[in-house]
Amino acid sequence: MNVFRGIKPLILCTLLSVSASATTLAGSFAFVTNQNSSDVSVLDLDQRVEIRRIPVPGKPAGIVVAPSLSAFYTVSPDSKTVRKFDLATCQLITEAQLDGGPTGIALDPKSGQVFVSDWYNARIFVLNADDLSLSRNLQTGSAPAGLVVDPDGHWLASADRDANQVSLFDLKDLTLIQRINVGVRPFGIAVDPSGRIHAANVGSNSVSIITPKTASVIATVPVGERPYGIGFADGKAFTTDQYADTISVFRLTDFELETTIDVGEYPEGISSADDGKLIVSTNWFSNTVSLIDPVKVEVIGEIETGDGPRAFGRFILETPPGERPCSKTE
Repeated sequence: MNVFRGIKPLILCTLLSVSASATTLAGSFAFVTNQNSSDVSVLDLDQRVEIRRIPVPGKPAGIVVAPSLSAFYTVSPDSKTVRKFDLATCQLITEAQLDGGPTGIALDPKSGQVFVSDWYNARIFVLNADDLSLSRNLQTGSAPAGLVVDPDGHWLASADRDANQVSLFDLKDLTLIQRINVGVRPFGIAVDPSGRIHAANVGSNSVSIITPKTASVIATVPVGERPYGIGFADGKAFTTDQYADTISVFRLTDFELETTIDVGEYPEGISSADDGKLIVSTNWFSNTVSLIDPVKVEVIGEIETGDGPRAFGRFILETPPGERPCSKTE
């Protein structure tokens, strides 16, 4: 009688079980600011379910997730408050009240600085990422909204809506490099994998493409009505078109419009997973997010959120195996 019969299959099944479990635990999560219900929905994008609802007073809009700092930051325009939360516990760490009209937010983890646009006073607040203390202000054009930081640490850019321009700053000393004329009323702004700046012009239904090295517009892409946010995946740009209830998709190689995708009502914030396999857009009137396959260029699912999801900024978190946000207690 072979006493070892069945041992190898048992070991194989055990290894497969462990591997499957580890694969399940790793994943993507979205932190979506819900402006009307004054909270943040934490979404498991793999399981397609909301796992936590975090109260955030003051109708939060702007958000940035900072995995290197184990934190995420929100901006509540109504209460003029910036807040820092712990990613592991989702508990509030600290907050700071600003004057003016805080709107958009971006982060430079290398320098430990948080940048918040002031809609009413044509400036950017520069805050310490640790305690949110104010260190200085940067002057922009009228009504700055979206902000973006160069991943390589060279520049900071703001979309100055009422000035029809983008302000470009040197990230090392925060001096102004150039004011760049774009389309009408730029609002959302993002940087593509090649380091080019994309500004969504809500007034001219277009996206301006800027090369930071020359501080010049190299292309203008017509998109749907009232473009708001921009995400990137699979060599393409995805722009939320608020009034059209669509996402416009254009190629990053030649900036030619490829197609449009029907999503929920009034899409706003948009972001991509780090692995480039998923695009997520928030739908203000539908109280959902749409999950988009960037290769097939189609919606593959929806997840319900709080009331008025906006997620203006970078809101997706990738976790390694065995880690999930909001899973630890203090």
